[in-house]
Amino acid sequence: YLPMNKLLLEIIAACGKKFKVAFSISGSVIEQFEAYAPEVLDSFKALAATGCVEFIGETYSHTLASLFSPTEFEKQVKLHSALIAKHFGKKPKTFRNTELIYSDEIGSLVSKMGFTCMLTEGAKHILGWKSPNYVYTNAINPKLKLLLRNFGLSDDIAFRFSNKGWDQYPLTADKFASWIEGEVGEVVNLFMDYE
Repeated sequence: YLPMNKLLLEIIAACGKKFKVAFSISGSVIEQFEAYAPEVLDSFKALAATGCVEFIGETYSHTLASLFSPTEFEKQVKLHSALIAKHFGKKPKTFRNTELIYSDEIGSLVSKMGFTCMLTEGAKHILGWKSPNYVYTNAINPKLKLLLRNFGLSDDIAFRFSNKGWDQYPLTADKFASWIEGEVGEVVNLFMDYE
């Protein structure tokens, strides 16, 4: 975390407000940072202070509560939002459910908790002919915007980037930028695990 957060601070210093990044960090991880790696938590606070970083809401312990108990789900989301506000100075406005799980009912609950945007999966088996590169809305509450993960481009970085057997290896910045430029739509959302 520390080398990457340092690099992100350098990029923000060079690019200013043109560079944006969002983090989804569970309450459990924040607790571990507090107890065992406060310098990592401080590095995220330094990123928050730039105004170029958003911290996304989620369940406190990265659970599947949204599938089983709306009451428990809401409790965990509120606990997490309070922890994010305590450490990073702002209550989250965007939400990411565990493993990007989404349904219109879950989205409606998220909207009722005050979130204005939700991140979810944009895989072909879910979208069919639709593209993940557009901003969608919740069918029950159209005020909730939905940003979908471009799974192909996200997985190119997350899983294939260092694979020497991949037919596109090596993945250079210019090559990846040309792929993004070739995408049709309004946005290209890249979501990947931080490690």
